[in-house]
Parts: sequence; C-alpha cells; structure tokens
Amino acid sequence: MNVLVTHADEPIGRRVVKTLFHDSTVGTILATGDGPPPRVFDRFLAGAEPKVRYARLDLSKHRPVSDLFHSGRFRSAEIDSVVHIPHHGAPADGSATILPGLPVRTAEARLVLQHCLEEPSLENLITIGSAFVYKLPPGNANRLDEDSDLDLDPNVTLEIRSWIDCDMIFHGEVHNDRLRVVLLRVPTVVSEGGYVYMNPSLVGRPGLRLRALGFDPICALVSDKDVARAVLAALTASKSGIYNIAGNEAVPLSVLTRWTQRSSLAVPSTLLGWIGAGTRRLGGDATASALDPDRLRYGFTLDTRRAERELGFRSGYRVGLARAGDGAQRLEAAPI
Repeated sequence: MNVLVTHADEPIGRRVVKTLFHDSTVGTILATGDGPPPRVFDRFLAGAEPKVRYARLDLSKHRPVSDLFHSGRFRSAEIDSVVHIPHHGAPADGSATILPGLPVRTAEARLVLQHCLEEPSLENLITIGSAFVYKLPPGNANRLDEDSDLDLDPNVTLEIRSWIDCDMIFHGEVHNDRLRVVLLRVPTVVSEGGYVYMNPSLVGRPGLRLRALGFDPICALVSDKDVARAVLAALTASKSGIYNIAGNEAVPLSVLTRWTQRSSLAVPSTLLGWIGAGTRRLGGDATASALDPDRLRYGFTLDTRRAERELGFRSGYRVGLARAGDGAQRLEAAPI
C-alpha cells in the first residue's frame, strides 16, 4: 500500500505520516504541504530511497494538483491510496477564499475528489471531516450517530459551511463502485503539548473567549494519535462509508477552555449572536464561528460503534491533565 497524504506539514498531517511510516503494511508515502517539509520529517526523508517523499503543493489550484497526479513522482511511487487531511492548523486556513464565497477547504476537497475519481490506479480515498457539521438540538445530552442530521441552516458561518460542503462532497461518493471512499468525522482534536484543533469555539491563540450565559456545552475529545490510528484502520479495512471517531472523554467547554490556557466571559446568547453577525459582516468569519450561539449552548458526544464494528477502531488514548516536569498541569493524550 502506497499512500499520498495531503497537508502533511500541519499538525494532524504530521501525526498521520508518522503513524503510517511506522506501519509495515505501508510502503511509499508521498507527503504534500503548503510549505517546506517539517523538521520532524528529517529522519523520514533520509537515505537513498526514503520511505517518505515530500512535495510542496498548492492544493487549491487545479494546475498544481493535476501536475502532481500526472507526474513521474506520482507514478514511480505507485500510489494506490490518498489520505486527504483538510486545512486545520490556523483559523485563516479554512476561512480564506480564493473565489467569492468559496473557501479554500471546499476548493481543495473538490479537486482532490475529482483527481482521485479520474486516476485509475487509485483504490482508496480516506478523508478527515468535522463532527461539528451535525445539527445540534437544544440540550446537552445529544448523542450523535452517522445518520444524525447535518446543520443545513443557511445562516451558519462560512467556516462551518466549508466543513459541511466538504462532508457532502465526499458523502456523495461513498457508494462509488471503483474508488473506496471513507469519511472520518472527528470532534475536538488534542495533540501533544495541549494544542487543540477543529473546534470552532477555540480557534486561534489562547486568550479571552466569550461563552453563552447559563450554558456549558459538552465537548467530545479525541487524540491526534487516535485520529491517525483511525486513518490507518480505514486504509486497511474493506469498508467504505462515514464513521464517527472519538475518544472516551467528553468535558464541558469551560473546562476545555481552562485546560487550553484560555479565559472566558459569560454573556447573553442574544448578544453573542449580534457580535457574531457583526463580525461576519466585517469579514472575520473565524471569529464569528467562535461566537456561534448554538455551539456555545448545546454540546454533543459521538456514537462510535460503527467504526468499531466495521473498521476495527477503538480509542487507544485518554485525554486529560497531567503534571509536567515544571510542576504545572497541562492537557495531554496518553495511552489507555
């Protein structure tokens, strides 16, 4: 099995490449990213015929993507599987537009799927999506499975809309007769050092966050190591479809905010809506996503039984606080 991994220079991408590198069933890994290869890839790229090869690629533009899929590098690597990891490393990544109303994340999803469908040598496409695409009914006991409704409200922020659009793009091909398509929906991702990704309420650097007065939504968590393990499980399985991926922990948003060195201020939900709408009109969609009243009021956990049953995936890491060498408690993921 030879794998192309997109956005390998971002946090989750780096973890996926590392996991695939250490798996004996994976041969060549062609990793792509916007910038130069991460320093942590140095030993992966060493040697006359390294297992990992790296290419800089603007995944949002047709010509560079087409050139890669038709290149000698792609052919010589005998790529048969693609792992598409959307932008997630910084708030502006998902919100920036290349065409009016078209987020980079959505443009990339379209191009990746198009070329995967056109390339006859490809057998598998695994992509990571967001669990925040689900519509959140009022309440804090929402247990969501893969058949739960998506949030198709036309007033959702562009950041959330881009995740929903990507979800629907790949969802439409899960029954493809030739290409096996697997979509993994993940909640808040926690990586080493206590960094969090893919939670619209916690985008950007630590600092003050507004929260809904009288609410403290439950947040499902998953380690980046478990996300990488789920990608490997999807690659080696025979099933296609949509799967929820999550760890065993879920904590209130106030707790997660405190664990990630952020402070919060409670304000009425109506005020959150006004501020968010005003921010969106000024072009600050990432900030508007962090002020989404529904996601600051209603929480959820994920039903992951389908992934366990069909992919053989079970969480192998717990997420919580641990005492560091300097005595301070920090968020981390550790083996169960």
